[in-house]
Amino acid sequence: MGGSRQGGYWLMSDVELRYFDSCPHWQLADSRLQEAIAQEGFDAEITYTKVQTAEDADRLDFIGSPSIVIKGVDVWRPRGAEPGLACRMYATDDGPQGSPTVKQLRAALTDLL
Repeated sequence: MGGSRQGGYWLMSDVELRYFDSCPHWQLADSRLQEAIAQEGFDAEITYTKVQTAEDADRLDFIGSPSIVIKGVDVWRPRGAEPGLACRMYATDDGPQGSPTVKQLRAALTDLL
């Protein structure tokens, strides 16, 4: 796990997008996450984890869709959040959105290396 530099690119081994199908925001989060990875020059693959049941949510400690987990850390996890199948909102400079912004994602990616 972690990141390393190889051939001028950062390699990350742990970027995960957790979601459930009926959440309308997971595809926006996916698009922004891909853009952030590309802008930072990371050669990273995103692991997609579909959460389908309350049992899945409990097992994964999933607090809502979309959840972006970097190196095992849900960077935007609110204190006291309980696992469950719910849509998630993120605070951004432009108000609440269904995904962190590309800028927020870039900062999280670089901070967790």
